[in-house]
Amino acid sequence: MQIQTRIVDDIAVMELFGQFVAGDASLSDRLRSLAREGHTRVVIDLAGVNYMDSSGLGELIAGYIASKEAGGALKLMRVTRRVQVLLTVTNLITIFETFPDEATAVASFSTDPVLASSEPTPSSPWPDLRT
Repeated sequence: MQIQTRIVDDIAVMELFGQFVAGDASLSDRLRSLAREGHTRVVIDLAGVNYMDSSGLGELIAGYIASKEAGGALKLMRVTRRVQVLLTVTNLITIFETFPDEATAVASFSTDPVLASSEPTPSSPWPDLRT
C-alpha cells in the first residue's frame, strides 16, 4: 500500500492506494508520526484502496481509538463500494464518520464543537498496538 499525506487546515489528509492487508504497518507508523507533529485530526481517503482485509480494518480501528485518546478524530472519505460493504458487514460503519469528498470531511471538524475547540497535542503519540 502507498500513502500520500498532506495537511489541509491543520487536518492531515491521508490518501491510501493499493491493497490494505496484513503485514502493512505503514498506516500506524504514519499516524504516530503525524501525532508527534501535532496532527491528531485525520481524514483517510479510501478511494484508491481496491482491497482491504481484517488487518486493514484493525489498522483503521487502532487509528480511530488512538485519535480519540489523543483528543482528535479519524474520519473516512471516498469509501469504495467494496470497503463500504466490509464496513457494513462488520458493523464498523456505525463507528466511522464517512464523507463523500474532502471539502465535506475537512469542514466536519469545524462543525464538531469538541474538535473545533481542541488543539492538537504533540505530546500524545499514537500507541503501538501491534504488540
